[in-house]
Amino acid sequence: MSLFAAYAGTLDARLMARRAPHSPLRSTGWLNGWRLTFGGEHMGWEGALATIVEDPLHQVFVCLYDIADMDEEAMDRWEGVPLGIYRRALVRVHTLEGDVAAWAYVLNDYEGGLPSARYLGEIADAAESAGAPHDYVMELRKRPC
Repeated sequence: MSLFAAYAGTLDARLMARRAPHSPLRSTGWLNGWRLTFGGEHMGWEGALATIVEDPLHQVFVCLYDIADMDEEAMDRWEGVPLGIYRRALVRVHTLEGDVAAWAYVLNDYEGGLPSARYLGEIADAAESAGAPHDYVMELRKRPC
């Protein structure tokens, strides 16, 4: 098993249960020194896509999943890794038990563009259901779209 740091829409436990049914939630944590942002608006989706970029002044709430070998390829396909849309990046996640290494998906495109209101709402709802702090969720809900 490998450790996956889910952010944005993949914070939704129901979504993860469909995409990676053999992969249990381990814990939650923070990507310190990273910022949630959007890019790839021109790729034909409804607005820009969520991604993370390094930024020493920010942090991103994540859920950590133990991804079973049988779910890894399906996750990569779902995130468009074979198409070059996203790539895996190794990140350090701060948890109550200490720091752990995990992988996260990072968009292979420039930062910029706005997400749709629907997509941003789904991300905020997913963060709330995953137990993100209230102020983090409220910041998501206030973002421009």
